[in-house]
Amino acid sequence: MTAPNRNTLWAETFVDELVAAGIEAACVAPGSRSTPLVVALAAHPEIRIYSHFDERSAASFALGRGRRGEPTAVVTTSGTATANLHPAAMEADRGRVPLLLLTADRPPELGDSGANQTVDQEKLYGDAVRWYRDVAEPESDARKLRSLRTTAARAVAEATGTPAGPVHLNVRFRKPLEPLEVPGDVPEDFPERAPLGAEGRAGPYVRTTRGRPTLDPDDLETVAAALADAERPLVVAGPADPPIDGPSIPRSLADLARRTGAPLLADPLSGLRFGPHVPDAPVVGGYDAYLGGAGDRSAGPTLAVEEWPAPDVVVRVGASPTSKPLRHYLRDVDARQFLVDPAGGWREAEFTATDLVASDPERLISGLLDRLDGNAEEAAAAWRTRFARADESHWDLVEGRAGTHFEGGLLSDVAALAPDPATVFVSNSMPVRDLDRFGRPREADLTVLGNRGVSGIDGVTSSALGAGSATDDPLVLVTGDLAYYHDMNGLLALDRCGVDATVVLLNNDGGGIFHKLPIEEFDPPFTEQFKTPHGLDFAPTGDLYDLDFERVEDREQFRERFETVVDGGGTQVLEVQTDAEESHRERDRLAADLRDRLRE
Repeated sequence: MTAPNRNTLWAETFVDELVAAGIEAACVAPGSRSTPLVVALAAHPEIRIYSHFDERSAASFALGRGRRGEPTAVVTTSGTATANLHPAAMEADRGRVPLLLLTADRPPELGDSGANQTVDQEKLYGDAVRWYRDVAEPESDARKLRSLRTTAARAVAEATGTPAGPVHLNVRFRKPLEPLEVPGDVPEDFPERAPLGAEGRAGPYVRTTRGRPTLDPDDLETVAAALADAERPLVVAGPADPPIDGPSIPRSLADLARRTGAPLLADPLSGLRFGPHVPDAPVVGGYDAYLGGAGDRSAGPTLAVEEWPAPDVVVRVGASPTSKPLRHYLRDVDARQFLVDPAGGWREAEFTATDLVASDPERLISGLLDRLDGNAEEAAAAWRTRFARADESHWDLVEGRAGTHFEGGLLSDVAALAPDPATVFVSNSMPVRDLDRFGRPREADLTVLGNRGVSGIDGVTSSALGAGSATDDPLVLVTGDLAYYHDMNGLLALDRCGVDATVVLLNNDGGGIFHKLPIEEFDPPFTEQFKTPHGLDFAPTGDLYDLDFERVEDREQFRERFETVVDGGGTQVLEVQTDAEESHRERDRLAADLRDRLRE
């Protein structure tokens, strides 16, 4: 390896090691101080660069790729550019998404000097990151080059470990930043003098081998015995972590539910609500409608707790469920609850789970299946049937409203009509909640994703397009008007990064989710300070971002146009104007009708 100056040597070595450790893509935004890194990335044949104008969108795009199990680097220049990565860092932390944050910085002596574009970037993202290093300054030194390779290899290992998450490396460069010749900066014989640092090793410079936590046989027997003795077992699959070494919630969880006779309550982001296992497994998807006062802002009596016996054993895998009624149902039941997490993390904010099981879910479930003989399935038949009948009643009512124009119905249509296979990315606030309640389990191979780590609307469009860039599956994004507006810059990635999408834009002219809260009854300030109607016409984004924009009037037209465009290639935005308040009233009516039907 030869280089015209130390910055080039440093950046080329660093990028070479990132590739050896498994990084295949980087998102970059224009800037001067990051020039050595960007030049090295652009020159490497095994790195794909996704170019963005906006650092916040770049980070969210990388976040979306990470959600598909593709750890991606994002590179910024110094100064305020670095702060724009923070929302993605927070989401990657709580969502356990691998993300490599590479911030270029100025020499240390410029700190606290008033030098332009110089801020304190050390530990900028606090404890949101799994690991932080202020990388040593470039120098033609054998030991430092070995340290650099070690740092790069460790950074990727930390980002993809258990739990996965963001890693921040702050990289300082002095001028010249371009690959200009600096006589004497890198000795001609440097590769011979420092072969290990200059050339690295076959594969990553440092291989990190991690074990997968497995229960002691006696502890495994304890869990198996509890399930074997249960008359009313319940299995809950919350939102899944990204698939770094395989799915974090294995399909075998459906086998466990089947073997024990337990209803499988599958969050839409769990990876188990949809898929080929659905016809043969007791997958339940309508629980949000009948496990409590769903849609009732007064949080009235919980129907299931009142009229049904409680489960006696609950096995929970994944993050905290999207459904508030389900979370409260689990809070209120008197049952032994096994919270399974491979990192031993606590992801249960009601604080009623009784057992934290720090084990790899796949190995745990395999061990449980080996110890369960299937007799429990017959014993729990009546319990399972209770959920199956409630679910069927819910779906009958939903399908009976096929002509009713409301937001939940549109999510029902997306879940039913999305191509097989497809990636479906749903925004926060109401879209993910509506998919939870109205997305019926289906045999199709749908990968459903969302940013539920900290549940912001930052970069939703960019995250969806990033996820789409990591697969050949058709991409469907369902987003609200505020989230669409918030990340319109992200639409530039359609052309610049070569991603196609079908965007379902639900426009209710403001923050519709606030209709679910008691503040709705206080107006003012509700309309102007919470719902915040904007009155924007989004149609011009079609010309601005070179995409097809179409406004549809009702659900029947939406279904027709969605089926037509979703497989047509290119990017289409289907805007559906809805009434947020009326949509909430329809959710309330459906919940009331379901309660009446179940009481019969």
